[in-house]
Amino acid sequence: MKEGLVKRVSRIISASTNALLDSIESATPELIMEQAVREIDDAIGEVREQLGKAEASRYLSAKTLNDENRRHSALGEQIEIAVQEQRDDLAEAAIAKQMDIEAQIPVLEKAVSETDQEIHELNAYIGALQGKKREMREQLREYARASEHASNGTSGEQRGSSRATAEKVEQATGAFNRVLEKAGVPTSESSADANKLAELEELARSNRVKERLAKIKSRTEA
Repeated sequence: MKEGLVKRVSRIISASTNALLDSIESATPELIMEQAVREIDDAIGEVREQLGKAEASRYLSAKTLNDENRRHSALGEQIEIAVQEQRDDLAEAAIAKQMDIEAQIPVLEKAVSETDQEIHELNAYIGALQGKKREMREQLREYARASEHASNGTSGEQRGSSRATAEKVEQATGAFNRVLEKAGVPTSESSADANKLAELEELARSNRVKERLAKIKSRTEA
């Protein structure tokens, strides 16, 4: 993946949501959230483009590797026939071609392996960016609840300020969900199936956690 894109994704993932919340207090929530989500979506789009190129490259390398392996096997059969017919000249020519193929195969295998690694990394980046979206939405909701709770325990001007902040964060949460909905991402407010999908995702994650724990235990007991 391009170094510039790697840095961009890393910056988005490592960015603190607190900075976003500070901006919300002094700006229009809708604009702030649109900008934040747009940056994530743009990064996901670029990563997906790189992923498509990597998958195409992997396909071509794997196809060439398979073709060369088949040619090598076919030449082996032809060499046996040439030897049986006492045609050493033909056998030598086929052996020479086999040697050329043998020199290329490790390069092709390396290309496939490296592309597999790149594809894995690109998918991981996409997952991380999508996770950042979920994190932003959850932290906005948590901040809204905390701000509302704080406003209930204060008085006068402080209560008004806290409530205003909570209202802005609530607006930002709504804006965030609207932006996600425009991008085709289901939210709890926009899809009746979203809760089921979220539950399924959490179940899958829980199973992965249990599997990893089981592996750790098996290594410890060994």
